[in-house]
Amino acid sequence: MSQVRGDNDTGIGRMVICIASGKGGTGKTTIATNLAVSLNGGVQLLDCDVEEPNAHLFMKPEINHTETVEIPVPEVDLDRCDFCGKCYEICQFSAITVIGEKVLTFPELCHSCKGCMMVCPKEAISEKGRALGVLEKGTSGSVEFVHGLLRIGEAMSPPLIDRVKEHIDPQKIAIIDAPPGTSCPVIAALKGSDFAILVTEPTPFGLNDLKLAVEAIRILKIPLGIIINRSDVGDDQVAKYAIEESIPILMEIPNDRKIAEAYSRGIMMVDIRPEMKDELRAV
Repeated sequence: MSQVRGDNDTGIGRMVICIASGKGGTGKTTIATNLAVSLNGGVQLLDCDVEEPNAHLFMKPEINHTETVEIPVPEVDLDRCDFCGKCYEICQFSAITVIGEKVLTFPELCHSCKGCMMVCPKEAISEKGRALGVLEKGTSGSVEFVHGLLRIGEAMSPPLIDRVKEHIDPQKIAIIDAPPGTSCPVIAALKGSDFAILVTEPTPFGLNDLKLAVEAIRILKIPLGIIINRSDVGDDQVAKYAIEESIPILMEIPNDRKIAEAYSRGIMMVDIRPEMKDELRAV
């Protein structure tokens, strides 16, 4: 991997590893959190599943920094506006419209492209901030922890994901817990990663969504590997697909009741099965 950035006390090159999945509930956060605590220092965990972050339930970080994240949205000075409608014409998301001598804005639809400002002949449009969510930063043992919490009802998660990723330290191994699926928030989390780990289950649904995720990651030209969770449940079609596509299977985790019970109580998998620390380091 040409993008690896040197060595730290883990003995592993500094890099950005994104943990993703084609669907929710496969164990993505379990892998991200347990991998973070299995490495010996010099590690960041960034929870970019900002719509429903839950890595903090396992990491239990001590938060020492909180900030409100805003995005710019248009504000119209009606004393300068001549209601020409150019702002409405350029907006592809219907976030601004002109009705007679009124200009209506819909901040929740705005993508902050600034197009309306650029085409306004009267320079009547400026920007104001709109709260998108909250970013929190702290520590959990030797792991630096960062996550975002999207405001309830908000649909624009990529800007908050980008803000979380601004805290990536190039001197550390950064582990990103991505949102599930293959939509825009997932792409925002994956961008710039050195390696992607896809967590899946050996079921028809798991295989279907795994294929979609692999296609997306290959478009981004990011090297990838697979971890099969609950590997002794279902069939062998995921393993066959990985062989056919020359994708390495990095680890297989059996369906273990003790792990499931620990998960339900917010306890780390490696606290129940300490030998898995070595397996995760090998990954």
